[in-house]
Amino acid sequence: MSSLNPQLIAQVHFLQRQAASLLVYQSVLTEAMGQAFLNLLAVLERESNPLDCLRAYGCLFHQQAIHQNCWPDYLIAQIMRANNPFSQQAQQTDFQDLPSSLIAAAQSDLQCLQSLYNCSGEQLSQWIQQLIPSSEPAVIWQQEPDLVDKIEELPLRTQLKKLENWADAVEGLAAHYRQFGVGLFAASQAFRWQNRELISISHPDPVHLGQLVGYESQRQVLLKNTEFLLAGYPAQNVLLYGSRGSGKSSLIKALLHQYGDRGLRLIEVAKSDLKDLPVVIELLRGTPHKFIIFVDDLSFEEDDDTFKALKVVLEGNLTARPQNVVVYATSNRRHLVREYFTDRPQPRDIDEVQAWDTVSEKLSFSDRFGLTLTFEPANQQTYLKMVHHLAALAGIRLNREELEFRALQWATRHNGRSGRSARQFVDFLSAELALFPVHGSLS
Repeated sequence: MSSLNPQLIAQVHFLQRQAASLLVYQSVLTEAMGQAFLNLLAVLERESNPLDCLRAYGCLFHQQAIHQNCWPDYLIAQIMRANNPFSQQAQQTDFQDLPSSLIAAAQSDLQCLQSLYNCSGEQLSQWIQQLIPSSEPAVIWQQEPDLVDKIEELPLRTQLKKLENWADAVEGLAAHYRQFGVGLFAASQAFRWQNRELISISHPDPVHLGQLVGYESQRQVLLKNTEFLLAGYPAQNVLLYGSRGSGKSSLIKALLHQYGDRGLRLIEVAKSDLKDLPVVIELLRGTPHKFIIFVDDLSFEEDDDTFKALKVVLEGNLTARPQNVVVYATSNRRHLVREYFTDRPQPRDIDEVQAWDTVSEKLSFSDRFGLTLTFEPANQQTYLKMVHHLAALAGIRLNREELEFRALQWATRHNGRSGRSARQFVDFLSAELALFPVHGSLS
């Protein structure tokens, strides 16, 4: 095994000092890719045995393959969504109002990170080759052209690439945080509240508004209310209630694909976790994004107290509700709290004195949503309209009479007339015609 010349050893030491000198941007190196990069530097600095060097380089390459991103571009992405004192304050405060010490720390860190950015895969491969002359040249991760083009579209990334000194980009970086946010919300658009923390949803439901037909008036109201939210005006909490399979949930999920690039984020909260809603709300306060808290299939039993947490969010308490958050809930019930005839006042001594007040509170809970959108069961005309639309999107070519005959058969034999049934029918028919184009038949 050979060794690095003193000049290259000095370069490795310099990079290690730069990484150790970070004041507020330490988090960009804490994930697996950053740790693999630092470990490779440590192995090179020790001039370890050949196997250790190859393993360390292999770990870094493995992380690049997982992220489909080369080390320099990955580092840029980490900087752009970094969650640290500078980025947190920059997203809520004008640049000129930020503490001067915090700006100076960010500038210092950016200079350090620029040195790490300039350590390319080609350079690392050459160092490995110098340490182990008899080995094959280490494979270098090459960024795919389409991914490079996508990254180049980001103005801040282009600015950093052209600058000789990244410290000069500190104001532009602050503006980026103010526009796009930081941390989890800058990296993902869909989330689930689970075990008292937000979990990113890597593959949100791909449904788009263009796939949904019927209930046009309800859709327009929901879109208009969402536009209010995105524009910074007071938006209403919305209850979508009606028949099963009518597309209530799909309509909400489709909003993410319509408005995600404008800062909309969707957070799914299960009914069992509604007690945590005040905690969720406080996590969202003060961020530049706009949030829809999505509660699906909402209803409560008579002794269920979790609705009280939702009531606080809908009506507010002493703490003001942030203007960047609304609740969109779906339900098959107009009155969300289940009521029994036995709940109604009876002439017995043990009855509650103001029993009708309790009944009224249960019945009026749904009224606390500012907007209530009703989804009536689809009639035959609406159902067939949905089928024709989805069949056209799927490229199904059947004559109108046959398509409608099969669609009505499906509705009769399966789940009735609804948007869900139309989707299930078209999915089934697409597969059937692809695999059994001549003899296929519905069962």
